[in-house]
Amino acid sequence: MKVFPRSFDYRLARDIGEALAALADNPDAKILAGGMSLIPMMKLRLLSPPVLVDIGRVPGLGEIAESAGGYEIGALVRHRDVAANPGLTAGATALSEAASWTGDVQVRNRGTLCGALAHADSAADQTAAVLALGGTLVAESSAGRRTIAADEFFVDAFTSALQEAEILVGVRIPRAGHGEGSSYRKLGGRGGTDGFAIAGSAAWVRFEDSTVVDARVALTGVSTRPLLAVTSAAALVGTDGSTAAIQAAAALAADDITLIADLQASEDYKAHIARVLTERALEAAVRRAMDTDEAGRA
Repeated sequence: MKVFPRSFDYRLARDIGEALAALADNPDAKILAGGMSLIPMMKLRLLSPPVLVDIGRVPGLGEIAESAGGYEIGALVRHRDVAANPGLTAGATALSEAASWTGDVQVRNRGTLCGALAHADSAADQTAAVLALGGTLVAESSAGRRTIAADEFFVDAFTSALQEAEILVGVRIPRAGHGEGSSYRKLGGRGGTDGFAIAGSAAWVRFEDSTVVDARVALTGVSTRPLLAVTSAAALVGTDGSTAAIQAAAALAADDITLIADLQASEDYKAHIARVLTERALEAAVRRAMDTDEAGRA
């Protein structure tokens, strides 16, 4: 097994313009931010880009900006910072939880949210959270910036909607309002939360007058890409969020998903775990949504 990458050129970008110019000049180049996925793949020679463009010192990309509408998370924001940010913990709980269970301590300290999203691994944690929360991804090229809805961003395994010479510079996450709550639950290696998700489920729920008026459920680790479980979420809408309603919705979690088996689990097992985790994620999301709904009416 190869443990050293093939030779490559290294470019350190001092601003986003330099990074975009380097990409335009080298169509097969790869962006280096945290490198927690890219470097291992290069060492195994699964990827051999001729040029690495390092954006690690580009100013303005390492911030979490908070506004009335939500949060904009820059391309250099680490998993640990997403997990620990008080605003995200309160207003985008599913994302904070997913970040806290991403990889190990080293990965969380060096890896970036936007890097994980751009990598588009089918078993990544935060992809499901961004989907469930209705996030929007911000891509930049020499032609300018464009936004991509999360449910249009993940195309296939390791394939995103990013175009050539385009950099993912941020992700926008709406802030939870009154009557809204979210959660993420996963099964990782050794039956815990370590490593990639054997299966993971993120849920977001909105209540009005003690009734679920909107919901989203997203799964990761069970198909070739993270996906919204549309049927499951729709089954919860219009209910009172009771245990029976949650169980009925969770039972449908895998119904509109094309499941895939892998070295960790069969299709049947992934379907079962997806239902279990969706029930747990919905329980937590509903509880949080009901608490803020009641507080808003008090």
